[in-house]
Amino acid sequence: MSHPDPSPTSGSSHRTVALAAMAGTTIEWYDFFIYALCTGLVFNSQFFDGLGEDSLVISFATIGISFFFRPVGAALAGHLGDRLGRRAMLIATLLLMGVSTTLIGLVPSSSAIGAGAPVLLVLLRILQGLSAGGEWGGAALISVEHAPTGRRGRFGAYPQLGAPLGLLLANGALAAVTGLTTDEQFLSWGWRIPFLLSVVLVAAGFVIRRKVEESPVYEELKQSGNRSRTPIAVLLRHHWPLVVAGALLFAANNAVGYMTTGGYVQSYAVNHLAMDPTQILIGVMAAAVGWLASTMAGGILSDRIGRLRVYRIGFLIQLAWIFPFFALLNTANIALVVVALLLYSVGLGLTYGPQAALFTELFPAAVRYSGAALSYATGAVLGGAFAPMIAEALESSTHTVYSVAVYLTAVTVVGLAVTFVLRDRRDVPLGEAEGSEQDRNTALTA
Repeated sequence: MSHPDPSPTSGSSHRTVALAAMAGTTIEWYDFFIYALCTGLVFNSQFFDGLGEDSLVISFATIGISFFFRPVGAALAGHLGDRLGRRAMLIATLLLMGVSTTLIGLVPSSSAIGAGAPVLLVLLRILQGLSAGGEWGGAALISVEHAPTGRRGRFGAYPQLGAPLGLLLANGALAAVTGLTTDEQFLSWGWRIPFLLSVVLVAAGFVIRRKVEESPVYEELKQSGNRSRTPIAVLLRHHWPLVVAGALLFAANNAVGYMTTGGYVQSYAVNHLAMDPTQILIGVMAAAVGWLASTMAGGILSDRIGRLRVYRIGFLIQLAWIFPFFALLNTANIALVVVALLLYSVGLGLTYGPQAALFTELFPAAVRYSGAALSYATGAVLGGAFAPMIAEALESSTHTVYSVAVYLTAVTVVGLAVTFVLRDRRDVPLGEAEGSEQDRNTALTA
């Protein structure tokens, strides 16, 4: 028996909600990426300079540390999002990220305050991790739960666009600063400007997100009184295989994506290939535009041919392009590097665009925020947490960047395999009644 989605809204309302979710995730990812990009360009010399040759690897490790707090943020936001609503979590996580990022721009270097500098830096990065772990689930759910059944992929792609847009803004801000300052000025104070700009962006995002209406699915749960008191416990007791499958699926996308979003490609191009930092940042901006387009295409296409088919196409493109990508990168020719990055972004977008719709459709309404957020955060730990550090360590130990390509090939194969374990559920209703249908029409094929 089919159950209609609750309280369908107008097309303009769908777009308003989706655009508000996109605006918030863009700001969140700008904040998160600014740190990652500065890791290889600034933090190794400004905060970890006493570690000698290990400063770059340790600097990249601070990216990974924050990822371990993403599941904590996901659990907290998931519990509160399933109990108190999606909208409240959207605002809370945005403010936490904005405050943390702004304060990073004010932390003195280790030459000024010694060991206290890296400690403060890591603590603020942990707060970023808590925010990032909880934010995505709310943005994804409020977009998809407001969308009509046949267009969930399209509207679910909007919060996904926040990542390439955030990368575009982060690289653009850094490119502008590096282009307008000398190397000494950039390392001394210029790098702080993009962090301090976060306060302006967060204020704008706060105003936008306050206008978003609560998800109709959550309102239905609230009125029925059937909200779970312990959504995380219910999720892990009855739906843990879906959490594992979702995490592995995202890990395969995240590890590949974090080569650029985590700053490894930028660091490798500048430190190993002696490329101009402004040029490579602009190159990554071009790739972000390609990632944005392929992400939107992935969401729209998933409404037509299914979420999992789009994932498979994307993973196969990733597999085909990983080795050619590094070959072109090694030329240090900016034109060829831009081509490499643009084609690299195609598979990345196709395995990212359908994600919000797919994760929303995997879980029953009462534990959906917890399920989507925890799958996403765990996948980020498995895939992106130490991907830049692993890449740097592999390249340093083997003296060839192709060892990184082998690593990325392995994680992509895992993601591809998961698509054959999950079942496409793009027509499943999302309301409270879907909970019983979840048991009858499981999201796993076995």
